Amino acid sequence: MNDVITLRSAPTFLGVAAGALAAVLLAGCSQGPSATADPNAAPKTPAGPATSAAATATPPPAFAGGEVHVSLVRQLSSGDYFEQWLAGAQAEAKAVGVTLDVSSGEGNNDKQALNLQQAVNQKASAVIVDHGFAQTIQPAVKKAVDAGIPVVAFDVDPGTPEAVTIDQDDHKIAEQALDALKQDTGGKAQVLYVYVAGFAPLDRRDETWTQFKKDNPGITQAARIGVVNSSTAAAVADQAKAALQANPGVTAVFAPYDEFAKGAALAVKELGLKDKVKIYGADVSTADIGVITEAGSPWVATAATDPSNVGRIAVRAAALLVAKEQVDHALKVPPALITQERLRQGGIANMQQLVQAIPELSTPDVAPVPWAAPSTG
Repeated sequence: MNDVITLRSAPTFLGVAAGALAAVLLAGCSQGPSATADPNAAPKTPAGPATSAAATATPPPAFAGGEVHVSLVRQLSSGDYFEQWLAGAQAEAKAVGVTLDVSSGEGNNDKQALNLQQAVNQKASAVIVDHGFAQTIQPAVKKAVDAGIPVVAFDVDPGTPEAVTIDQDDHKIAEQALDALKQDTGGKAQVLYVYVAGFAPLDRRDETWTQFKKDNPGITQAARIGVVNSSTAAAVADQAKAALQANPGVTAVFAPYDEFAKGAALAVKELGLKDKVKIYGADVSTADIGVITEAGSPWVATAATDPSNVGRIAVRAAALLVAKEQVDHALKVPPALITQERLRQGGIANMQQLVQAIPELSTPDVAPVPWAAPSTG
């Protein structure tokens, strides 16, 4: 590995050590040029099913009476990915009959931990922790568990088997993107890698990248860059331009988070390298689809789950725990490979069309709630 350019600054989206790191993947995982969202706002809800069938059971009394309050404690709320995730969670909350109380640390890990502690103090019916840094959220998670409050954790280690964990299959996400890179390059390429350590999903994706290099000696890492902050794409673009100029042999970029991929795409286009350098990313949103399908885009493939679907699953899992229904305590959401060619050939321009074209992105049978009718968005 040659140049290693890693900037870690606040605010961040997945949680990092206070004073050392400032915000996982990805899975999972998008800020970009979009403005920071109000965590209490109600984004436009993506269409898509929420449960596998019409309601087949009478809601528990608390749900019918609107007495269930689920606290959604987020590390960050800005960006396409997180806005879509929240939209799915809000739609599902309505479907299952819970009030969703939303807070965001806006990239500040200590603030997120404080929000989580407040949810415990207010005796929330359940808590959903969306991303974060394990060391800062685990003490409050333990207090929630000790107080009998059910906990659902997405893309962060809650530190207790009592909590339900939801993860994108990050190893599979990286594997799908890297398989596409290998196929397109014939197994020989100098790769610019974008990564910041400390984020659970990105660390898992990095494990796959490390093994992939061992298994494919013709593919080498020319340089590594990475930054996660409130304007990740712009910061990565600056780093990528410098790295690409310093490493003219690079023909591929592995950027396993969509804001990384957006930044890399900006750099490649600005340097006039779109015919030489191709980008393989992770995660997807309507904005990402626009970047991938625009004329001359170097971003040719991304592996992803549907973020709104993941938000729905988190709310369903929380509702089941409150109702003392059975739920798997280790839920994993499978990804799909989305190529530029498939998007263009299918005329796919937004997430609704993508989910219709790739129905496996919806998983209504993961943690289904028996009394909830499907949400139509």
